[in-house]
Amino acid sequence: MPGPALAISGLRVARGGREVLHDISLEVAAGTVTGLLGPSGCGKTTLMRAVVGVQVVAAGEVRVLGLAAGSPELRRRVGYLTQAPSVYADLSAAENLRYFAAIVGVGPERIAEVIDTVGLTGREGQVVASMSGGERSRVSLATALLSRPEMLVLDEPTVGLDPVLRADLWRAFHALADAGATLLVSSHQMDEASECDQLMLMREGAILEVTTPQGLRDETGEQDLAKAFLAVIQRGTAT
Repeated sequence: MPGPALAISGLRVARGGREVLHDISLEVAAGTVTGLLGPSGCGKTTLMRAVVGVQVVAAGEVRVLGLAAGSPELRRRVGYLTQAPSVYADLSAAENLRYFAAIVGVGPERIAEVIDTVGLTGREGQVVASMSGGERSRVSLATALLSRPEMLVLDEPTVGLDPVLRADLWRAFHALADAGATLLVSSHQMDEASECDQLMLMREGAILEVTTPQGLRDETGEQDLAKAFLAVIQRGTAT
């Protein structure tokens, strides 16, 4: 596919008479892991909803894989993981995956692959309602991976997970990118910034900066990325 995997131009979103996203323009290259980072309530989820085409926008254009966001042709090409688990609580993990696999047209071998990817091997027969919050999120992530999407939009996929599993998932994310997928991953934990190829730093409905982990360190003189982000915020406040 020529051009960026994601291209946003002049995006504005209003809610309740108040603008919550302010004139956002950015691009994301194919085959990369891009981190959308910022404090809770800064607009990350709203921006991601616009990317997958489920958010009403006031102005601007969002193009995903060369098509307008929300186009029917994108339904199997874009995977979306919401913050809240998006699976059936009264079914087991395996039953959920069989159901969604039938929708996207993949077989049992793919179900086994995604169960392994999210670290649920041996627990696929457990009813989702009896799982921890982190395990439920992993079942949701597995459903998003079933169709081998070209773009994955993941809203805080590692919240509530232990450090070992978080590291495993980030390795899986990079493996997907190496295979050609494009990942947009939101987080409010700045320690995850170092895992990303590109960073989009967000605050109060605006993109403060698009950079890389090393670029952010070089620019601010801070090796700790949380401190580097704070330096960017303080600089913006001062101006």
